[in-house]
Amino acid sequence: MTDFVVRVAVVDDHPVFREGAAFCLERAGGFEVVAHGGSADDATRIARDHRPDLILLDINMPGNGIEAARKISQEHPGVKCVILTGSESEEHVAAALEAGARGYIVKGVGVADLVRTIRAVHCGESYVSPGLAARLLTQMQKKRANGKADDVQVELTLREEEILGHVSNGLTNKEIANRLHISEKTVKHYMTNIMQKLQVRNRVEAVMTSRVRRTG
Repeated sequence: MTDFVVRVAVVDDHPVFREGAAFCLERAGGFEVVAHGGSADDATRIARDHRPDLILLDINMPGNGIEAARKISQEHPGVKCVILTGSESEEHVAAALEAGARGYIVKGVGVADLVRTIRAVHCGESYVSPGLAARLLTQMQKKRANGKADDVQVELTLREEEILGHVSNGLTNKEIANRLHISEKTVKHYMTNIMQKLQVRNRVEAVMTSRVRRTG
């Protein structure tokens, strides 16, 4: 049993899949499925009208799940978006994270892993399916081994290292700002500098690159 209930919406254009996902979550306990939908328009409407804690989005549905995540992240930042899709494209992962998605899960994951991931994202962590994350990390390591990642060997300031450490622990910009007693805008400024220095596109790649730097 959990001490809290996560309010979830499931948006997928395959009714059998979304109903199955909703059934599994409710059966697991600790979840309340507040709405279903089958398109990006449904997703944005649900975010506006129901304000779930978290919304699961497929990519390949009418209107595109990544664009839905972008709009929801901008208009309803309190609603965490998680992509649940069959696509294992690294480009889709990057686009989803850049759009504001807090997680990327590949369909076929077991119920226990799905439940654990949703709870982790609800608590502030970011997540990418291990296989995809490992491939991205391997690419970074190969790039470095080939001598093409010299620019990644940069020095971050102590404050940048501190902020990147908090990001690695799953804290949001707002949570980092509160912990360090600085503004959220300042945290965003530091994160922009960090991503430019490390030559990465999003927070997950920044964390993985930091691991490469530590193990190199």
